[in-house]
Amino acid sequence: MNLYKKLQEKPFLIAGPCVIESEELVLEVARFLKKIQEKFSDFVIIFKASFDKANRTSVDAFRGPGLEKGLAILTKVKEVYGLPILTDIHEPKQAKAAAKVVDILQIPAFLCRQTDLLLAASATNCIVNIKKAQFLSGKDMMHVVNKVSSTGNHQILLTERGTMFGYNNLVVDYTGILDMMEYGYPVVMDATHSVQKPGGAGGKSGGNRAYAPLLAQAAAAIGIRGYFVETHPSPDLALSDGPNMLALNDLEKLLINLQKIHQLQLS
Repeated sequence: MNLYKKLQEKPFLIAGPCVIESEELVLEVARFLKKIQEKFSDFVIIFKASFDKANRTSVDAFRGPGLEKGLAILTKVKEVYGLPILTDIHEPKQAKAAAKVVDILQIPAFLCRQTDLLLAASATNCIVNIKKAQFLSGKDMMHVVNKVSSTGNHQILLTERGTMFGYNNLVVDYTGILDMMEYGYPVVMDATHSVQKPGGAGGKSGGNRAYAPLLAQAAAAIGIRGYFVETHPSPDLALSDGPNMLALNDLEKLLINLQKIHQLQLS
């Protein structure tokens, strides 16, 4: 069964550090996620990490190792642990190179209306995960979906990551998630970015990771089966998005609770 078919039929978790900080960190997280996969066999576990965070708040913020070095590290994750890989792209020219390594190309929320970027990602025939912009409604995402599917690639994921609610605040509108679910593509709840406070920590983004599991569980209750959770061995020491990332050791409890909700829906 190909990966997209699995994502249509099984619950799945996209998890990993926000950015590739080092090869050692990436392999540590991937090793942990491989163990999670073995323990929660009914979930598909997808490793994610960014080779370049081109949308950081400050020009001085850490961005990552770049395309070439980053893809080499992600290749090692796939070779050693066999996990499907997701990474995001910011420019059309990155799509083809990234598609040689990863299974899912992610479109960042702020760029989800960039036609050339969407078409370049879709043309690779990879799965395309599109994050809903913080300024768009769930219904607005149909226009984004149409851009990607216009190439004949219907392997699409749609991700909720919060909507702007005044300065430096996000709120999750679950009715918008229901609107996106009507399109027939798997919808993902990005639990950690949805608790972010964009630019709210003086030159970087803040957040409150304590809310992230609750948002994921609420999404499960309305029928979501895809979850996006950034995770790190020591979130408070992370070089990007630390305040809203979950510690590795908190993932298992979250999956246990999500599994219980899924089982209730099947009973």
